[in-house]
Amino acid sequence: MAGKRSSQEGGPRSARMDLRGVARKAMVERSLEPDFSDAALAELERLDEAASRGATSGLTDLRTPLWVSIDNDDSLDLDQLSVAEALPDGGARIFVAVADVDALVKKGSAIDAHAKANTTSVYTAAQIFPMLPDKLSTDLTSLREGADRAAIVIETRVGPDGALADSSVYRAVVRNHAKLAYNGVAGVDEQLRLQDRIAQTLRKRRFEHGALSLETLEARAVFEDGSLTDLVPEARNRAKDLIEDFMIAANSVTARFLEQRGVPSLRRVLRSPERWAKIVDLAESLGAKLPPEPSNAALQAFLDKRHEADPDRFVDLSVSVVKLLGRGEYALELPRRRPVGHFALALRDYSHSTAPNRRFPDLITQRLLKAALSNTKAPYSNPELERLAARCTEQEDNATKVERQVRKSAAALLLSSRIGERFDAFVTGASDKGTWVRIAEPAAEGRLVRGFRGLDVGDRVRVELLKTDFERGFVDFAKV
Repeated sequence: MAGKRSSQEGGPRSARMDLRGVARKAMVERSLEPDFSDAALAELERLDEAASRGATSGLTDLRTPLWVSIDNDDSLDLDQLSVAEALPDGGARIFVAVADVDALVKKGSAIDAHAKANTTSVYTAAQIFPMLPDKLSTDLTSLREGADRAAIVIETRVGPDGALADSSVYRAVVRNHAKLAYNGVAGVDEQLRLQDRIAQTLRKRRFEHGALSLETLEARAVFEDGSLTDLVPEARNRAKDLIEDFMIAANSVTARFLEQRGVPSLRRVLRSPERWAKIVDLAESLGAKLPPEPSNAALQAFLDKRHEADPDRFVDLSVSVVKLLGRGEYALELPRRRPVGHFALALRDYSHSTAPNRRFPDLITQRLLKAALSNTKAPYSNPELERLAARCTEQEDNATKVERQVRKSAAALLLSSRIGERFDAFVTGASDKGTWVRIAEPAAEGRLVRGFRGLDVGDRVRVELLKTDFERGFVDFAKV
């Protein structure tokens, strides 16, 4: 393929450009639209800062509180802000402001049609394919620093024990006073210390009620002058935990608010695991005993003990458990029906509502919230919500496959010069479709094409790299 080789193989093109081609091809193959339509771009041209200012007219003025955003270092599509205040009883009140994307992205518009088609932003090593055009998601509907923005505010009291009470949801105009990054949180120290303390209380209570403390591994591609130099695991830190804890609380409050108003909702659910017997076997192989029926509390107790006994391998165990738990999905939830709930979070009520710039289910939920607040008819019928739930689940799965395809091609490119080398690995997937293993340095996954019989998720194995294929993202190993 003359002219298509990467710079690491001596060709004129960069690794990033080659991976971008892989990403775009994978998007199309997975029924995801890599580009916005002419109609959507024409709509975009008619939107400006005046439209954004107009969206704040008549809203409660909450610009004074010390709102801050905490996100990835390079993120501009800022969906939420947070602020907290201490209460005399040792508890606190937390506020999460979510960007009012619906104010500018109207249901049925061409931009909305693109968002509905993809249902999510797709993040690959080479290129981001945003659900909404950058002019919106990184500017007009972003809660960017120093700008007045319309928002949905989710307010709740957190008791000293981490229990949520006295929650409310309302519309307001807010201002981001400081854009902070996960890896560089600084300034507004007192406010952040308070939020961190509340987040730890919320997390402690969740774990006491059976939420699972799993640590998964996401590899970040490192480029230097266009060349791919490494795949590095993204480490967790207190700032990421803080935002996760606040967003889980806000999403739980949102789901309950809609139920109390008698409004159907789009819930994020994780059903009781069908492969529980395999999780029991995995625990038994490590000298632990789990009950025969699924129990998130028992599983969390096991995870706690394993983290304490072998912290260096806890990520490997977590990956195995995540695979066996199965994937989350979206589901229509009707008022006064017993909800499916979220097994891993140990929550009865849970929606996705805090990232409407990036996820279509959150934009749907925002429209349902605004209808409930104004006592108007829900913008979606129940059959429509059911179809959208299935669509969002399907497209999320397709987006995950695109992101995985690009990671696999990046791994193939990075490992292409290391054929014949041996690595320590562990099994991340085992089914009729094949057996997959992950190595640590670089953080890459590949297929075990020889010596895979009898292996299952979680097993450790020594492998030799046999072959790589950049275009297809194949990395082939053999057991040694």
